[in-house]
Amino acid sequence: MRNRWILGCLVLGAASAGALGAEAGAAAVDARWSAAMKANDLDAVVACYAPDAVMWLPEAPEARGEKAIRESYQGMLSANTVKDASLSNTHYVVSRDVASGWGDFAVTLEPKSGGAPTVLRGRFTVVAQRRGGRWVYVADHASSGPAKP
Repeated sequence: MRNRWILGCLVLGAASAGALGAEAGAAAVDARWSAAMKANDLDAVVACYAPDAVMWLPEAPEARGEKAIRESYQGMLSANTVKDASLSNTHYVVSRDVASGWGDFAVTLEPKSGGAPTVLRGRFTVVAQRRGGRWVYVADHASSGPAKP
């Protein structure tokens, strides 16, 4: 009887882990965000955020809600073409319908007016939530990387 109970717990645990999968939580949103940025797709970038999300980007005012987040990215994407967007040194924690993630980012922007590309580098922390069966950011905080010594 005890062996059946242990086997049942193992099967249930494996099923729960499989339901979360590799693309769960903040990792899933990060993957969609990176792809949307590389595609220069404003609608897909904004779709990564909950309607009531808050975003803090380096040297930018707080963007609270879908309209403000859209305007923030619209400004960036209307002036630049994203040549690359990557996340590295990432770490994730998932607990039921809430997840967090943190790491480093690099976004390469090429000015549409001409000139040399710029690489924005820094650190990020996100909180994601599963809403309507889909993971979205509810908080996104990025900061510039430290100055080089």
